[in-house]
Amino acid sequence: MSVRDELQSLVEKMNTNPEHIENEKDRVYQVNLEESGPLQIVLTSGRVEVVEGTPHEAEVTLFLNEKNFSKLLKDDLNTTMAFMTGGLKVEGKLGLALKLQEIVKLYQ
Repeated sequence: MSVRDELQSLVEKMNTNPEHIENEKDRVYQVNLEESGPLQIVLTSGRVEVVEGTPHEAEVTLFLNEKNFSKLLKDDLNTTMAFMTGGLKVEGKLGLALKLQEIVKLYQ
């Protein structure tokens, strides 16, 4: 399963059972994957969608490779270690990156 398929599977879980995201503010998270470029995770009115490219202004951007993004989606990435070793870079609001990790954890 590709990392994009893993992300789509997570999005489907979130939209099927939106209880953990229905009170979240509208947000745009951007993920720049080393191998395949940018995508955006858009939370709007308790729904999530993934869009290719950068059509929206993101509040936080994560830079990482597909292997680490896959681990993040499975709540299996030690984000502190990845950040310290350069495997994860964050641009923008760091608190939102942590919030994304918290949301992912709730859907595991």
